[in-house]
Formats: sequence, C-alpha cells, structure tokens
Amino acid sequence: MTTRTFCKLAAAIFALIALLQLIRIVMGWSVTLNGVDVPFLASWIAVTVAGALSFVGFRAAMRS
Repeated sequence: MTTRTFCKLAAAIFALIALLQLIRIVMGWSVTLNGVDVPFLASWIAVTVAGALSFVGFRAAMRS
C-alpha cells in the first residue's frame, strides 16, 4: 500500500466517522454506555476532531 493510498483510506474513514457523529446530532439519537447517557457535546468534539483528521489526510494524499 502506498502512502497516498493509506492517506486517502484513513481520511475517508475519519470523514465517515465525522458524518455519522453529525447524523447522530441532527437525528437526536441517544447513546448509552454502561447506563450513562453520552452527551451531544462528545459528538460535537468527535465531529471536529474526525473532520480535521480527514482534512489533513486528504491534504497529505494530494501532496504525496
């Protein structure tokens, strides 16, 4: 696997994670882990981090 392919694949996975977290926020899906509700703030953080990692990955794929 080349560096460019790896960067594209990782960026696509992070983009999918960001999209799913955003869908969770928009649709209002609740998540419960071990009896504790996960707040939507956690999803906003996940959207931001995963989106940034996706952007960096696609940018790195273009440069390599």
